Amino acid sequence: MSNQPTVHHVRTAALDIACEIAGPEHGAPVILLHGFPDDVRTWDGAVAQLAKAGYRTIAPYLRGYGPTRFLDDGTLRSGQQAALGHDLLELMDGLGIERATLVGYDWGGRAACVVAALWPHRARALVTIGGYNVLNLAASAKPLPPAQEHRMWYQWYFPTERGRAGLAANRREFCKLLWRLWSPNWKFDDATYERTAAAFDNPDFVDVVIHSYRHRFGWAPGDPSLQTLEERLEARPQISVPTVALHGACDGVAPVQTTDRHARFFSGPYVRRIIPDAGHFLAWEAPNAVVHAVRQLVPDSNLP
Repeated sequence: MSNQPTVHHVRTAALDIACEIAGPEHGAPVILLHGFPDDVRTWDGAVAQLAKAGYRTIAPYLRGYGPTRFLDDGTLRSGQQAALGHDLLELMDGLGIERATLVGYDWGGRAACVVAALWPHRARALVTIGGYNVLNLAASAKPLPPAQEHRMWYQWYFPTERGRAGLAANRREFCKLLWRLWSPNWKFDDATYERTAAAFDNPDFVDVVIHSYRHRFGWAPGDPSLQTLEERLEARPQISVPTVALHGACDGVAPVQTTDRHARFFSGPYVRRIIPDAGHFLAWEAPNAVVHAVRQLVPDSNLP
C-alpha cells in the first residue's frame, strides 16, 4: 500500500464510514481519530511520518463529517460518546483489525478512550490528546469555575434553538472562530482551514454536533441501542493499556490543569506530556509529538 493516503469505505450497522489509509498493508495499525470541529487533515503531518516508518495508518471521518454517511434516514443522528466508541469498534471489525494503536483527541479521543476502557483487548496502546476523555455525565450539571464556564460558552449555545440555527447558518465562520480561540498560537491560513471546513458540509453535521452537546448535559435522549454502553461508561472505567497522554500547554478550551489528576483513570503504564506552545489542535501544531508517542508505545512497526 502507498505511503500516500487512499480513501476506503467501511459499512457498519449504521454508517458508511469513509477513511484514509496509508502505509504498508501489513504494518502495525494506527487508527487516528479527529475531533470537533476538524477532519482527517489534522493527521497529515503524523501520517506522512508514520507511513514512511512502516506503520499502517487509518484516519476515519467521524459520523457527521466529510463523506461518512448514515445508511438509514430514520437513524438518530447521535453524537453521544457511546456512539463514537461503538463506531470505532465496528470500523475495526470491518477492516479486520484485531488490535490497533488508538490515537485521538476531543471527540476522537473520546472514541479511543471508550474502546481502550471497555474492550482493552482491541487496543495495543493509546495516545490520548487531552487525557481521559470519557465524559462524566453524572456530574454534568455541576457548575465549573467561572473561567472554565466562559471557555465552554458554545456548549451552552448549542442546546438552544438559536444555537442550532446559528451553527447551521454559519458553520464555517463558527468553526473557524473555535480554531482561533482554542489554538491561539497556531497561525493557519485560509486555504488550510477551507480544506477541512468542507467536511462540515456533511448533511448530518449540525444534527450530530447539536445532539452531542445536548446529550452530555441530559437535554436530549440517547440512542436506546447504546444505553447498555452508556451505563458501563457511567462507572468511569479505568484504562489498562499502555498510554501516552498529550496536552497542549496553550489549549484554549481545556487548560492543562484540567488533566492534572487524570493518572487515576489509568491502571496500566501511563505517561503525560505537556507540549509547549501547542493548543487544542495539537495534531496540526505538533505532529512530531504524536509520532514520538506512537513510536515509543509501539517501536516495532511490523507488529500485527
